[in-house]
Amino acid sequence: MDEPSKITPADLRSDKSWYSDEELQMAADILDEVSANGVETIRLAFADQHGVLRGKTIVAAGLASAFRNGMAMTSTLLLKDTSHRTVFPVWEDDIGFGANNLTGAGDILILPDPSTFKTLPWSSHSGWMLCDVRYKDGSKMPFCVRTALKEAEANLAKDGYAMMCGLEFEFYVFRMENAHLGHGDAGMPSTPPETSLVSHGYQYLTEARYDALEDIMDDLRRACQALALPVRSMEAEFGPSQCEFTFEPATPLANADHTVLFRSAVKQICARKGLHATFMCRPKLEGIVPSGLHMHQSIIDLKTRANLMIPDSASSLSPIASNWIAGLLEHAAESCLLTTPTVNGYKRYQPYQLAPDRIQWGRDNKGAMVRGLMAPGDQASRIENRIGEPTANPYLFIASQILSGHDGIKRNLQAPAPVENPYTSDAVNLPKSLIAALERFDASTFYPEAMGSDLCAYLSRIKHAEWDRYLMTVSEWEQREYFSLF
Repeated sequence: MDEPSKITPADLRSDKSWYSDEELQMAADILDEVSANGVETIRLAFADQHGVLRGKTIVAAGLASAFRNGMAMTSTLLLKDTSHRTVFPVWEDDIGFGANNLTGAGDILILPDPSTFKTLPWSSHSGWMLCDVRYKDGSKMPFCVRTALKEAEANLAKDGYAMMCGLEFEFYVFRMENAHLGHGDAGMPSTPPETSLVSHGYQYLTEARYDALEDIMDDLRRACQALALPVRSMEAEFGPSQCEFTFEPATPLANADHTVLFRSAVKQICARKGLHATFMCRPKLEGIVPSGLHMHQSIIDLKTRANLMIPDSASSLSPIASNWIAGLLEHAAESCLLTTPTVNGYKRYQPYQLAPDRIQWGRDNKGAMVRGLMAPGDQASRIENRIGEPTANPYLFIASQILSGHDGIKRNLQAPAPVENPYTSDAVNLPKSLIAALERFDASTFYPEAMGSDLCAYLSRIKHAEWDRYLMTVSEWEQREYFSLF
């Protein structure tokens, strides 16, 4: 019996022409790999507005069709807040973006990116691929966060620059004591699990605390390495059962893709081990230390590949470093919706907690929002923005940094003097709540021009719905404060 003929790049070409010749060859190679390795299913995933992975799983035999035609997806997935509630009036003719645009719970497309294909080490029969979100006819849409980052990166490149960034993730891993899977626990959102500690806290970077977490760290590290994620270090952080992973520098898109895969891998691997991993900034548990997402950034000359943040002297800034820092500071408050997108994240902005609470920069100062790590001759010269929370949508977070820093370059903005005492300075405070950040974002004239007015209005609507639900929920604080007093 003759062997079935191999699929060629030409077999995958469609009249929509959404892949380059190189991408078509990658897609054909993936089909060969799937067949040779006995991969049974492919998870086609896209990062939604919150940076959460959604998608469909197809059998391996359907992958060629997904490359040719994309995969249909319900449009309401783009219209949900963090409780998974649809917050736009989809049964009306116009939800705010033009007649019949994302209405009627109709379909959109997700388009697999063959460069992102992985085989999942914790589910070896499963392939995985990230997708871009498109309209049903294959055209680009303003609500795809991955596309928004690509465009920010491309616009920076037009002026001859590229950003390299490295990320540090803090997160918690707890033992699962009660998953609360009773019928009454289902909801939007569902009942959170009950957990206990894997290790005690407050012994920052001690070997004993790392050893208590080593089995978990090893499983996560090995998975990262199998997924070709450039993990650099693993640490026992200050809080009880708190971990930190750091990654080598990479391009913005690669780093954002790494982030969504890493967070998803951590949660899935831990769940399979009877653990609960959370990237929530400040869980409501005893003795918790807030978690951050720190982003290291350097600017590269595309022609020479030189790091443009290396200063001439220890007391000076390079011109590009000054521009970039000034841009980040100028747009910091209106960027908070993108760097710190949850109600909970603003409870991290506390003084004397190794977290920023004001808009300022300092030289190797971990209390400042922007930490300068630049020295003459140091090829690793960079800044670290400590503003982010671990739940941030990485595509929007990184895009906010590119757009802000690039604006500093274009306008030749100059950084102020570095701060020495970050928690007693007279610098402007960061927004203290999600609604304060929303008000700054809504008043912004910068982001509608830089990211597009439709994307800004879309993000604002979703986050206002989230804030409104939070505001109308009676809190434990209110119950304790008023129930007996009045």
